[in-house]
Amino acid sequence: MSGEIHLALVASLLKRGRQVERLADGISLLAVFFGLAVLLIGTPAPWLSSVLCSVLLLAGLLQKFFAIRVALDADLFAHLATRSDQLAQHTQALDQSLCALGLKANPVDNRDWQARGLAAMGLLRKQLLCFAVQALLALAGILLLPLFHSAG
Repeated sequence: MSGEIHLALVASLLKRGRQVERLADGISLLAVFFGLAVLLIGTPAPWLSSVLCSVLLLAGLLQKFFAIRVALDADLFAHLATRSDQLAQHTQALDQSLCALGLKANPVDNRDWQARGLAAMGLLRKQLLCFAVQALLALAGILLLPLFHSAG
């Protein structure tokens, strides 16, 4: 696979993280509103609702952290895909810039773009995992909290 095509493909896949981020943001907002509503209305098990909302928000914040990193990588891969003819020079400049900004410990990185692409896809998988946890917790809350409300 040519370098330009590989970089463009990784960039395109990483850009899908933005859609996941939007869905996760919606779940986080619902968790905040639900947590506030439970406090205002009062329920038989407010501690359970508070714990659920807190864990939902924590998963959402972790997902947001990975989303920011995935978005940065998506932009970098897209930028480098258009300049694949001078990839070695741009790679060195990128590594030095990341080090100067404190985003990377070492200005020299011997990984090729194949390995960097795999690492970036690993970040996308972590983002998806955080979203999956968040979605499952939200679904569990929707299904279980009414049971606690009717039992109390």
